[in-house]
Amino acid sequence: MLPQADAAQACTGDDAPVGRSRWLLPFMLALFFTWGLATVLVDIITPKLKSLFALSYAEATLTQFCFFLAYAVVSLPAGLLVARIGYMRGLVLGLVVMAAGGLMFTPAAKLGIYPLFLLALFVMASGIAVLQVAANPLVTKLGPAAQAPSRLTLAQTFNSLGTTVGPAIGAWAILSHGPATPPDPAALSPEALAAARQAEAAVLQTPFLVIAGGLVCLAVLFWSLRSWVREGDGAGQVHGLGLDLLRRPRLALGALAIFLYVGAEVSIGTLMVSYLEQPRVLGADPATAGHLLSFYWGGALIGRIVGSVALRRVRAGAALAACTFAAGLLATVSGLSSGPLAAWTLLAVGLANAIMFPTIFALAIDGLGERTAQGAGIVCVAIVGGAVVPVVTGFLADHIGLGLALGAPVVCYLCIAAYALANLREGARAPETTPSGAMPA
Repeated sequence: MLPQADAAQACTGDDAPVGRSRWLLPFMLALFFTWGLATVLVDIITPKLKSLFALSYAEATLTQFCFFLAYAVVSLPAGLLVARIGYMRGLVLGLVVMAAGGLMFTPAAKLGIYPLFLLALFVMASGIAVLQVAANPLVTKLGPAAQAPSRLTLAQTFNSLGTTVGPAIGAWAILSHGPATPPDPAALSPEALAAARQAEAAVLQTPFLVIAGGLVCLAVLFWSLRSWVREGDGAGQVHGLGLDLLRRPRLALGALAIFLYVGAEVSIGTLMVSYLEQPRVLGADPATAGHLLSFYWGGALIGRIVGSVALRRVRAGAALAACTFAAGLLATVSGLSSGPLAAWTLLAVGLANAIMFPTIFALAIDGLGERTAQGAGIVCVAIVGGAVVPVVTGFLADHIGLGLALGAPVVCYLCIAAYALANLREGARAPETTPSGAMPA
């Protein structure tokens, strides 16, 4: 938790929320945990839906495409809306929409229709997009600006805690239930196939109903706490989508880096279960592979705990460059090897991923003042990389194999490394204006 002096400073910064906001951080950490838990279940249901509907890798990654497509559709309007209604009401709206998406899994499972699952994921992700726009910039304002990357990394640590325990819960609740072999479309009549799919899809209902209930409780909590934050004087006076902010290299290149990072991270997480099931890797069963996925997200948890401290002493550009090079190297070794080495080097990419999102995000929106929500909306649009890169990776996996398909996220990491080095160089030229190592606007 932030020291009271730091919290007080947060209340006097440019466009910083004031009031009792210094007590808000624990509740924000709970929020980050909850949406991390919900998000990672997409990685678990993807192999389930792949076997259930006899999908190719490319077709299966449509789950991630529809999930992250919501960021492209919703983030810019969400940035404008949050700028007008304030961060706290934005959080409540995001939680309600996200809960609605969770409830939609019930009719999708009862009907056993793949496109309905995709629609439910889109709605849930729309709520998360609103949360991203409201929650990330709010956390950066709950303390000194120079420590914003460290503070946001701390919040993302709890997001990683959710993504760490989520695969174990999902593997138990989803992957360990159902028949040993999926329904065979060639051996069953259309009616029997539809009935079999409905029966197996039923296991997807309960986890998302529980999550929806938890989200509603959080929405009520944040609504009751909305008076704890008095928005800055600019709240409600910002107009337009803020696309002119793309003239700032720091924001524009930061958005591109977010696009590549999310795409790489989601590609690996989505295909991890299938990757570990390969005979050349571990030959694991789906439930075991699902449990091992926790090590991928658990690495991000450990890295963010360490990173939230290290980023108070290490320049953001240097830390980001080191992590991106490490991630690219680990993915390369995994794709070119086999057995436990291939498995554990790919799982270790999660550790290298740890600080990337919060560091890039904090650098990109630094110094935007009352237009922070608009800038956050632009950056959140770039999360659509989680829709694009996994489909590209899945297409490559169908044609050249999962190992070589890892070349797609490797290229993403190398590009992010270039962005990190650019931040580092620009920070060295103008340290007095960029204390966090960010490129000047």
